[in-house]
Amino acid sequence: MKETIKKRFISYITIDSQSNEANESCPSTQGQFKVAELVKKELEALKLKDIVLDKNCYLTALLPSNNNKEVPAIGFIAHFDTAPDCSGTNVNPQIIDNFNGKELKLGKTELVLKPEEAYKGHTLITTDGTTLLGADDKAGVAEIVTAVEYLIKHPEIKHGDIYVGFTPDEEIGRGADLFPLDRFKAKWAYTVDGGPLGELEYENFNAASATVEFEGVSIHPGAAKDIMINSQTLAAKFHTEMPEMETPEHTDGYDGFFHLTDMEGCTEHSKLVYIIRDFDAENFQKRQDFLKNKVTEWNKKLGANRVKVTIKESYRNMYEKVSTHQHILDLAKEAMKNAGVEPKVVPIRGGTDGARLSYMGLPCPNLFTGGHNYHGKYEYISLNVMEKAVETIVNINKILGNK
Repeated sequence: MKETIKKRFISYITIDSQSNEANESCPSTQGQFKVAELVKKELEALKLKDIVLDKNCYLTALLPSNNNKEVPAIGFIAHFDTAPDCSGTNVNPQIIDNFNGKELKLGKTELVLKPEEAYKGHTLITTDGTTLLGADDKAGVAEIVTAVEYLIKHPEIKHGDIYVGFTPDEEIGRGADLFPLDRFKAKWAYTVDGGPLGELEYENFNAASATVEFEGVSIHPGAAKDIMINSQTLAAKFHTEMPEMETPEHTDGYDGFFHLTDMEGCTEHSKLVYIIRDFDAENFQKRQDFLKNKVTEWNKKLGANRVKVTIKESYRNMYEKVSTHQHILDLAKEAMKNAGVEPKVVPIRGGTDGARLSYMGLPCPNLFTGGHNYHGKYEYISLNVMEKAVETIVNINKILGNK
């Protein structure tokens, strides 16, 4: 199975499919279609039913039940795109067989990776230090397709209807926007989009973006005294008044944060873009109110409406929608244990398509893929753990089919 997973995974990650937040089209990049077409051909070769790749790059298919008993239809979901944070062009993976537990040099760069010691003896796949790897979430795509292939080759494993779904633009928060629930008739699903071995996630951040804009007054600097108002100066001062310790680099676990992601400007107009994250719904609202109140205070101090804020919510914590379906979580835990994996219930310090889908009526917790250090040049994954992810998916269907 390892060779099958490795070949499949590498064929995906060598296609550049980064999403692009600046493009409002769906998908936001055509590279995602290249991955989708490849996966579609694989599903066709496996003779799945109802295979549809639509104009927005959502791919769905069905592995029909082989069970005489009535079994709930379930689904598995992953995304085609990789993050725009780091280059995904010309991904050149390194294969490290029988990892010796020591530091790894990444390609010809000066970057050095120290993988988890627990992976000693594993086969690791890393970057060459110039791009991200793309395990987020092409590992999930490869694991789902491989699990389906395994079930087809082992008809003695009885299962119900299994829907598979693959989405574009998850990394820019749009993966569930046009998800075709009419084609995906599962009672519940699992996104396969997590991290290290054993992760099971059904809590995620409440998320929003906030754009704070500053209007200045531009005039020739030689005649600027008492007239010029430099919007960049306003923006810089505004950011210094944000909570210094409530940022990603100072928080973990269930801590929320403000994160300045972009800034641009000139004398006349400047803009700060933040993301707002918090697990607790009340605190999430307080963070939004904090920004709104700060803008109001600034305008009073300036004596004019020179600052404005626009806040847009992205997704909510799926806990409210998933925690009431304990059997879905128990099934995943049992499947992991049957694969020799100890479940680790952890909060997602981010979001998945599953968060949005859970609010759209499809409860959707998140399973591990085996990836580490997502969205950057230090990203890597264990092929052995990918095999365990496939086994977990197979076990979920095996357990459900035998109930």
